[in-house]
Amino acid sequence: MELLPVLWNEWVFFKRRFWQITSAALIGPVLYMIAFGWGMGRGVQVEGQPYMAFLIPGIIALTTMNSSYNAVAVQLNIHRLYDRSFQEYIIAPVRVISITAGKILAGALRGMYAGTVILLISLLFGSMVRVNVWFILIMFLNSLVFSALGFYAALVVQSHTDMNRFGTFILTPMVFLCGTFFSPDSIPGAIRYIIYILPLTHTSQGLRGISTGGGVNWIHIVVPAIYFLGLFLLGLRQCCRVEA
Repeated sequence: MELLPVLWNEWVFFKRRFWQITSAALIGPVLYMIAFGWGMGRGVQVEGQPYMAFLIPGIIALTTMNSSYNAVAVQLNIHRLYDRSFQEYIIAPVRVISITAGKILAGALRGMYAGTVILLISLLFGSMVRVNVWFILIMFLNSLVFSALGFYAALVVQSHTDMNRFGTFILTPMVFLCGTFFSPDSIPGAIRYIIYILPLTHTSQGLRGISTGGGVNWIHIVVPAIYFLGLFLLGLRQCCRVEA
């Protein structure tokens, strides 16, 4: 399969930088759990549950988002603009769709790895998160969405500085507004409806619903799937343009 060389290359990179990747994935989410869970959220009830139980699914959602996006966007942008190693894929006997799918899948797997680590760390905070196949599916869909976004952004943005700005303007608002730390229902007016369109909101609410025993709402699977399909096609088209 043409996909395997792309995945193998990403696996070698991950293995060589295992501890750096793991520590980078842990620092932010663990600090969020300490500050918001143990600090501000101690003794607080949200939607009839302890705040830590409310917080952990949101932390997992934003962790899979950040890790999958950064796993693709930063590295690919550098390879394309600075060391030009991305051109090796383009001239290799590998189809563009295999390059696109391989890079996005590798990023999604990195996101799943980071999310799983945070899920295990949450046990140290006394949070028992219910996990089933639907929980894992929503995590994976979220990872695919933001890995595909990172792939597309890396091929469109023309400098590493602009790459950082892209993350600041697109990802940072979602980190804080999409149901990760508080319910979007408390946000007034039209902004609330915009937030409910965003994929991270559906991931946060989908994971939280399953974690608290509320079952699966299919809208939280369908919306991320639509986002992924659209971003995958955009990334594939942009990769074809780079090849041309």
